[in-house]
Amino acid sequence: MIAILLAAGYATRLYPLTKDKPKSLLPLGRRLIIDYIMDSVDLIPDLKSVILVTNDRFASQFEQWASGTNREGKAPITILNDGTTDDTNKKGAIGDIIYTIEQMNIDEDICILAGDNIFTYDIVRMYDFFREKNAPTLVAINVPELHQRQKLAVAVLDDDCRVLDMEEKPQVPKSCWGIYATYFYGRDILPLFSEYIEEGNSPDAPGNFPSWLYKRMPVYAFKGDGECIDIGTLENYEKTCRDYEEKD
Repeated sequence: MIAILLAAGYATRLYPLTKDKPKSLLPLGRRLIIDYIMDSVDLIPDLKSVILVTNDRFASQFEQWASGTNREGKAPITILNDGTTDDTNKKGAIGDIIYTIEQMNIDEDICILAGDNIFTYDIVRMYDFFREKNAPTLVAINVPELHQRQKLAVAVLDDDCRVLDMEEKPQVPKSCWGIYATYFYGRDILPLFSEYIEEGNSPDAPGNFPSWLYKRMPVYAFKGDGECIDIGTLENYEKTCRDYEEKD
């Protein structure tokens, strides 16, 4: 199992905080956002390596962070520079997944995670669910607020948690199940990322790929307890900082 962390975005909505620093390396309480994410990543069974794909502007900062983390007994971290410099030439999340697979010659099962989303659902139970289903696996969180579901991918699930329908940012959501950016894919799925792009689909949001994939094969969603925090605005970041200061 290889974990791919997507951290090549420029987080322009958080300017000026992220003009010269990636969102993942912003402080949160006594630690950094990426440190909380790695707490969960390090729990994934059979994890051989972690690849954090970023851009040319921030690669050196991530390399400095990685060199300062204590990885004894844990999967090594590789920082992969995708060579992009701003929003005008970025590859997009799916473009970066393909770039990582090709550059690192990956031919194993993968877990793909957003490099800036903090979550509290149990990734080990999600991994076990993925092994049980032996199929692409998403994480679904019960989101009661309509305005929040309208910002997410929303899935309709059957009694076995198979995805029957999935729509990105629907105005009229068909269920309460919001899909967040943690995905498990078997090695057999890897060639399909390129097929997805070759058909002319968007390389941007990572949720676009499973929205395409479930129409071609069984895709399942693990119903996760807990929450996922996407720090997308200055107001949201300030609120989350206050919350984590209280926890610390």
